[in-house]
Amino acid sequence: MPPAIATKGVNSRDAEGDERSIRQIIKAHHDWFMSIDGRSPINLTTDEFEFSASPGRLIFSCWTQTGSRVWRVKSWQWSGNKLVLQASRRMGAEAVTIELIPRASAKAIVARIAAARQERCEKLAALVAQTLVCESVAETSVCDSDAGNHRLKSVPLPKIERAQLSPGMRRDQPGRYARIILRLPHERIAVTGTVAESDVRNVDALFSSTLLWFQRILQTPKRPPLQRLLLVVERDILEAARQRHVLLTPSLRERIELLEINDGWTEITPVRSFERKHLWRKRLARFPPVNEPEPMKQTNEILAQLPLAIDIVASRHGQTLRYHGLPFARLRRVMEQERIWFGIEGSRRRQLDVFHQRDWAKLLDDLEMYRNESCRDRRHWLYRASGEAWLESMLRRDITKLDPGLIIAPLHAQFRTSHGGAFGYGGGARPIDLLALRHDGRLVVIELKVTEDREHVFQGVDYWRRVEAHRRRGHISSARLFGDREIGDESPLVYLVAPALHFHPSFRTLAKTIAPDIEIYRFDINEDWRSGVRVVRRERVN
Repeated sequence: MPPAIATKGVNSRDAEGDERSIRQIIKAHHDWFMSIDGRSPINLTTDEFEFSASPGRLIFSCWTQTGSRVWRVKSWQWSGNKLVLQASRRMGAEAVTIELIPRASAKAIVARIAAARQERCEKLAALVAQTLVCESVAETSVCDSDAGNHRLKSVPLPKIERAQLSPGMRRDQPGRYARIILRLPHERIAVTGTVAESDVRNVDALFSSTLLWFQRILQTPKRPPLQRLLLVVERDILEAARQRHVLLTPSLRERIELLEINDGWTEITPVRSFERKHLWRKRLARFPPVNEPEPMKQTNEILAQLPLAIDIVASRHGQTLRYHGLPFARLRRVMEQERIWFGIEGSRRRQLDVFHQRDWAKLLDDLEMYRNESCRDRRHWLYRASGEAWLESMLRRDITKLDPGLIIAPLHAQFRTSHGGAFGYGGGARPIDLLALRHDGRLVVIELKVTEDREHVFQGVDYWRRVEAHRRRGHISSARLFGDREIGDESPLVYLVAPALHFHPSFRTLAKTIAPDIEIYRFDINEDWRSGVRVVRRERVN
C-alpha cells in the first residue's frame, strides 16, 4: 500500500496514474465508511463505489439508498487510515469533502473522537464551575460593599458530580453533547453544550436532546434538588439558540440560562435571553412578487402523459418536473428555445433529443413501475426515495384531505422565507414544506415527516417564527401570496404531519415544552398514505 502522502491535486495529464494509486489503496480493504462533509457515515463495500479515469478527469461514483452519485475529484489525500477527496459535481456548483475510512481503522478513529469529546466535556465542566464561583464572589463583594464591609467571602468550588457524553445516534458513535451535573451545598445544576463542531443547522437537535435530558433528570429524586439548566453555546449558534429559547413555556425559560463560550474555550459569559418582542424588531427583506410560471409547450406535453403522477415546480430559470415528488426533469428556455435535461438527482443528466429518446423512455418506465403505491419491490430506491416529497405532492393536489378548512389554491410548497442563505437573524433558511391559508384567513405552517424525527417539533416552531415575523410586517399580504384573500390578524397555526406509527416517541414531551400561544396540532395519517391520504387522528399537543 502506498505510504501516507500530502494532498495531491489531480493532474489532467495523469488522471490514470491517480486512479492506479487509489485503486492500490482501496484494494487493501473490503469494507469502508463514507462520510460527506462530516455527515453521518454510511457503510460501503468496494463493490459499491468506483474510481475511473475519463479523459483528463478522475471520477468517483458510488451507489447508496438514495441513488447513484457521481463526483469529479479535484484532489485527494491518503493519511494512512483515511482517504480524503475534494470533489465537485453539477459543473462545480456543489463542492464537498468526501472521507473514505477503512472499517478496520474506523474503530480507532471513533475512539480518538470520543476521547477528544470527553476531554472537552470535562474542560467545559471545570470552566462552568469556575464561572459560577466568580459570579458568587462578585455578588458577595457587592453585598459586603453595601454593608460597608469590603472583605471577600470564600466561595467553595462546585463539585463536578457527573461529566460525560450524551448517547450517540448509534451505539458505535460518540455523543455530541456534554451531560454535566454540578453540585453546590444547597442545589445541583445541570450543564450542557455541544462538544462536537457546532452548526446553526443543528440547533433544533441540540434543543431536542437537551430538553429530553433535562426533563428526565428532573424526575429523578435526589438531594439537593436540581432546579437550573445552563446551556453553553458558541457564538455562531447563539442567536439561533436565543430564538428557540424565547419560544419555550415560561416555566422552562425561567429554569434555562444561556451562556456563551469563546472560540478558544477559555471563557464563559452569561447571556441575556431574548424577549418575544425582539423576534419582530429585526428588519427583513420583503418577498418578491409572486409570478405565475410562463407555460412551456413541452411541459404540457409531458404532463399529459401522466397527469396524476407528474407535477411542476417553478424555479428562477425555468421549471422542474417531479414524479410523485421526485425531480426527474428540468426545463429551461435557452435562446428562445425550450430545452429539457433529464435524470434523477445524482445520476448523469442528459438533454432530451433524438439521441437520448431511449434513455428518456426507460426513465419514465422505471418511474411508472417502481414509484407507485402498488410497487411490489418496496425496497427499490425509486420507491423509498424522497418520501416526504411524495407526501407533499399528494397534498398539493388536494390539501383539504388534511384539513377541509384550508383553501386548495394558492398553496406554496418548499416555501423559502428568505433567499441566499441565512434567514434574518441567524437561522438556517430551510424551506417550509407547505404554507397554506384557511378560509378564515389564518395562515398554516405544515411540516411533513414520513419517518421518526426527533426535531419535528422544533422545525415546525422555527418555521412559525419566520412566517409570523413576515406576517406582522405585512409582507405576506403585500406580496399577494394568496391573491386577494385577506390575511387574518392572528399568528399562524402549526400542523405537524406524519404516519400514525412514525411520530418520534419523544414527540409529545417536546411539544409540551413550547409556549401555549403557539398553536401546534398533530395530524396522524394512515400508514398506507401512498394509496391515498386519510387523517386518522388530529389533536392539539401543547
